[in-house]
Amino acid sequence: MTLHPTTELLNSLYWITLFAVIVSSASGVLKAGFRQYDLFGVIIIGITTGLGGGSLRDMLLGRDAFWIVDQAFFIASLGSAIIMFILARNITISPRFFLIPDAAGLATFSVAGTLASLMLGAPWLVASFMGVMTGIMGGIFRDILCNASPVVFQSPLYGTVSWLGSLFFIGLLQLDIDATIAAISTGIVIFVSRLLALHFDISLPKFRFKG
Repeated sequence: MTLHPTTELLNSLYWITLFAVIVSSASGVLKAGFRQYDLFGVIIIGITTGLGGGSLRDMLLGRDAFWIVDQAFFIASLGSAIIMFILARNITISPRFFLIPDAAGLATFSVAGTLASLMLGAPWLVASFMGVMTGIMGGIFRDILCNASPVVFQSPLYGTVSWLGSLFFIGLLQLDIDATIAAISTGIVIFVSRLLALHFDISLPKFRFKG
């Protein structure tokens, strides 16, 4: 399926992506805080988290990175990183709190990545996987820079809810549900599913050798 880039779709994609950038950058700062990096290091990790997944998506789809085309996304990521750095130094924050903005970023970037790919004419299955790549890669870059095992490979239903959510979003669009309503509904489903998976420790079977 292909979505024609109407003004409504472009506006929806813009605001979803902007929100995703802000919350993902915040999660990057909080994760970097565990390593006690200085302001510059924290900003770099925050920006990488906020812009990394979308940048990889755009590169694979053969278009200019979204934050280069519109620097408002870069400014939002930078501002989010600086504000979170200041807040974390003045407010007591639980070490696990970063999982909340991380889940919000996963949800919104999964929707944004799927929507952007469909608008560029990607096949539906490829578009759903692009949603996953957009949702998880910023976090993977963040964890690698923090010298930690990527959360996506060991945390309860991370990439799984992203992919299922992306497919759910495409299904809603196939049913002619309004794109904005479908995007909001899917984002909520992914976000809540991720938090429930964390709370109840629901995960896929892990690889192990027999014996």
